[in-house]
Amino acid sequence: MEKIVEILKRNYNSISVISLFLITGLLILYFLPREGKFRYEYQRGRPWMHETLIAPFNFPIYKTEAELSAERDSILTDFHHYFQYDSLVHDYIISTYHRYLESRWKEFISDRFDVEEDQFERFFKDNPGLNSLIDDFISYSTSLLDYVYERGIIAPGETADRIVTSRESIIIVKDNIGERTPPDGFYRQRSAYEYIKENVEKWISAELSNMPSNMPEFLRSIEFSDYIVPNLHYDQAMTDRVRQSLLDEISLARGMVQSGERIVSKGDLITNEVFQILESLRREYESRLRGANLNLILLGQVILVFSLLIILYFFLYHFRHEILINIRKTLFILFLLFLMVFVSIMIIRFSMINFYIVPFAIVPIIIRTFYDERLALFVHTIILLLVGFFAPNSFEFVFLNFVIGIVAIFSLTNIYRRSKLFLTAVIIIFSYSLLYFGIAIIQERSIASIDLINFAWFGGNGLLVLTTYPLLYIFEKTFGFISDATLMELSDTNQPLLRKLAEEAPGTFQHSIQVANLAEAAVYEIGGNPLLVRTGALYHDIGKMTNPFYFVENQTSGYNPHDSLEFEESAQMIISHVTKGVEMGKKNNLPQQIIDFIRTHHGTTRVQYFYKSYLRKYPNDEVDAARYTYPGPKPFSRETAVLMMADSVEAASRSLKEINADSINSLVESIIDYQVIEEQFSNTEITFRDISRIKEVYKKKLRNIYHARVEYPE
Repeated sequence: MEKIVEILKRNYNSISVISLFLITGLLILYFLPREGKFRYEYQRGRPWMHETLIAPFNFPIYKTEAELSAERDSILTDFHHYFQYDSLVHDYIISTYHRYLESRWKEFISDRFDVEEDQFERFFKDNPGLNSLIDDFISYSTSLLDYVYERGIIAPGETADRIVTSRESIIIVKDNIGERTPPDGFYRQRSAYEYIKENVEKWISAELSNMPSNMPEFLRSIEFSDYIVPNLHYDQAMTDRVRQSLLDEISLARGMVQSGERIVSKGDLITNEVFQILESLRREYESRLRGANLNLILLGQVILVFSLLIILYFFLYHFRHEILINIRKTLFILFLLFLMVFVSIMIIRFSMINFYIVPFAIVPIIIRTFYDERLALFVHTIILLLVGFFAPNSFEFVFLNFVIGIVAIFSLTNIYRRSKLFLTAVIIIFSYSLLYFGIAIIQERSIASIDLINFAWFGGNGLLVLTTYPLLYIFEKTFGFISDATLMELSDTNQPLLRKLAEEAPGTFQHSIQVANLAEAAVYEIGGNPLLVRTGALYHDIGKMTNPFYFVENQTSGYNPHDSLEFEESAQMIISHVTKGVEMGKKNNLPQQIIDFIRTHHGTTRVQYFYKSYLRKYPNDEVDAARYTYPGPKPFSRETAVLMMADSVEAASRSLKEINADSINSLVESIIDYQVIEEQFSNTEITFRDISRIKEVYKKKLRNIYHARVEYPE
């Protein structure tokens, strides 16, 4: 048991990384659709490259989406909205109107003729013509209301407004019987009111021309607006039900292919008709696979998914081993891979939006920002192959996005420049559009048949690429990475920490700038991240701010505080700037990558000046070399190694008594060779060839810095 525990502890990192790959594979398999794949690949307008295809079973020839859409449009063009007729409204309104008119008539008689209520009956007997007149008016106005309500008054609403504006016919349902009614066969409240008022006015003018003015005035004062109430109400449920039933009646197929019938022979051109038959066979074939052999489908998916993940593992093992030994970095790569596969599965499964809008180019852009082009392209390819299992038009999908990934990697050289990312998005949109256009004219053989809406999806894809900036920030904070954009911010000398360094230790600040220039030039020469090494160089000596005057570059008064200290104390004071710098970097939230430059820029070398001074003064004493040695660690990357060389060379160059090409060459050679002998670069991948090139860069730079100048006259 103890041996097992010991083995687990010793191989904890490897077990964790393999577990991450296993979990990623299982998650992908869980979400992958359990669908079989049609065994043939084909394209419209290209020859059939497989053996002669015979129909294995009877299957329908499905209509294209364009054909179905045209049929739907045709049906919906002649479709009419349904309105329910409410017969109770008419009866209630007429009875209410009669009571209202009777009350108003009595009020008029009482006011005009000064008749009391108990005298009405006698008054009407004495004035039969007047009573007959009001009866005629009631009868006529009621007939107008009957007519309006019989035709129907439509209730206001968005649908009603649109129907009236477009002058559409409607279906009026009376007693469960629907009748088509033309646009002029029903009223709105306003038009019904105007119709009644107009006809009442005509009746008054014709019938009351010889009556006193107060009688026509009374009839004109009758308010009909209160008795114009909608009795046609839009029936959304019935409308939707009838519309759906009509759409459901559309046949999805337009013919049958019989079992044993030849579909296409090898070398035949795949025409539109043949292409649709092949699509129908593929659709029917894959639908039959869904209900059977699920275990075999799952087995096939397991083999394919884990094969690709194993390939990714061995690529990292051989070419980017530093990722595999870091769980956080491995998790980052696998998270991006799973995220893109998951998003693709969800979009295809639920058909939420067009698949062309998925910005696969984001992954290589992000990985290239934190790593290199080769890793970015490889991970991008693995993602495309995984998604290609279930993506529609697999060849077209892989071809388009593989090329776009290459375009994105090569076009985006500096992520910290916003214009570069915008330009990359424009190039991606243009590349997608151009490639799709080329494929489409081969398949369709007609520009008019190209689906132009796809170009809009490509535009959306390019816009989503612009989200790389906020995503980079999220990944930086989540996984502890550092991007060029962050490095640009940190390398600004107006940053508070650098501003403080310039004020409190000006000599150290100038030294840091010179070291940054030397290191940046060397990294350009051998390959690496120039922006990273420049930023690290600017911060590598911030620990000197604690006691700036103990460092010679900041001593301007001629006083050296080390004169009053023992050699060991002086050495400890010098060494402490490394640990102080690390503490200061953490306190100011510097990224770990920058703090690494502070920790490693002296490696495990000794403070030679005080160490040798002690040996000269006390030759017979036994010296504790550890008290004069920096705590390390040694540099572990090209950038940290280059900085270590630049720091030592630049500092030593200031002590040269005679400055010429020979003295500079001798200085650079001796310092860097000493660091090599001390095995300070044993943890880096730097080669002797790289070191030789670095030496030449430093020699050239130092000669330029200390070149002879013209003596100006007084």
